[in-house]
Amino acid sequence: MAFNLTVNWQTSPADEGEFNRDHQIEFGSGQVIQASSAPEYKGSEDKINPEENLLAALSSCHMLTFLAIAHLKRLPVASYVDNAKAELGKNASGKIAVTKMSLFPEVVFADGVEVSPEVIDKIHQKAHANCFIANSLACEVEINY
Repeated sequence: MAFNLTVNWQTSPADEGEFNRDHQIEFGSGQVIQASSAPEYKGSEDKINPEENLLAALSSCHMLTFLAIAHLKRLPVASYVDNAKAELGKNASGKIAVTKMSLFPEVVFADGVEVSPEVIDKIHQKAHANCFIANSLACEVEINY
């Protein structure tokens, strides 16, 4: 299985002495998003930056894996909200990197479904262990629930 996307950047006549960081990302699904670097790196604050994209990939992957496990256990989930955070710092090589990503999932199960904290903990542990994105990252990932 492989995935693809296209990143498209064009120079602008207004780019005198500096370059515009704004670009488009077209995903294999046909969805197009407007992207840039983070504002701290001279990007546009109204566009998605690579660090947010990486964090979104982790959060989404963990959620989807959690939902799949809950479904297999016949534990219907009514809602799932994650207010995830990522931190930049220096890695072991002294390079600037995303050094920590934290997930804060809040899971509500369907009415009448009682799930113990121990079972929720096991589902999150299994979701983390089986999340493709988490398995691809070099930074610390913590899950707080």
